[in-house]
Amino acid sequence: MGINILQREQFIKDRLVQHQANIADAAVELWQQMATQITYLLGEDGFELLYTRSIFLTQRTYPWLAHGLAHGTHPLQTKHGFEELKVSLQGQTPEQALAAGSLLLITLTDILASLIGEELTTHILRTAWRFDALQAEHPNHVTDDQRGAQK
Repeated sequence: MGINILQREQFIKDRLVQHQANIADAAVELWQQMATQITYLLGEDGFELLYTRSIFLTQRTYPWLAHGLAHGTHPLQTKHGFEELKVSLQGQTPEQALAAGSLLLITLTDILASLIGEELTTHILRTAWRFDALQAEHPNHVTDDQRGAQK
């Protein structure tokens, strides 16, 4: 049972909105969970490259986001708990932090889906963020299987 791109994006936004009181901590927690799963598949270096690329692409919209990371002035963050990401998000309004945090995770999953496919990306999200349990909390999300059964 897969989800489409729009559902994946909405799922990411929903995860961050659930913790709107502290977007920075929520984003870091989600990144740590994703790092664990992606590292199993691609190794530490593979994840580091995906994370750096996601930061670089997201900085087009949010130039303040983890600035030193994409410009090579700081070591990569997975071994250090994503401190620079957290500080970047904490320095913004909750709305900006939510938008940037969402876009950063969406960018990562878009890159990942282009490399390994939507189905495996969905599996990683489910594993990292306990998607099946959350799907019950968001009954408005219609999966591809459910959409096919409705036709």
